[in-house]
Amino acid sequence: MTTDEGKVGSKGELFPSKKIREAIGLKKNQKIKYSVIHGRLIIEKIPDPIILLSQPSKINISWKEFKKDRLTLSKELER
Repeated sequence: MTTDEGKVGSKGELFPSKKIREAIGLKKNQKIKYSVIHGRLIIEKIPDPIILLSQPSKINISWKEFKKDRLTLSKELER
C-alpha cells in the first residue's frame, strides 16, 4: 500500500504527489475515475481503449460459439 499527502487547490483541484502518481502510473492528461465509497475517495485510471485493443485477448471463443451464445442470450431477454 502506498500512502502520501497532497493538497486541494483554490479551485478544488486535486494534486496527488509524484509518489502517488508513479504508484498507479498516472501520466499527464490521463483520464481518471473518481468514486466515493464509505466516505473515502477512490481514484482509478481509465485505461486507453487503443492500448486495451492492442493486447492479446484473454478469452478464446470461436465464431460459432459466439453466435450460439448470442442467440441464447437474445432468447432469454425476449422473455
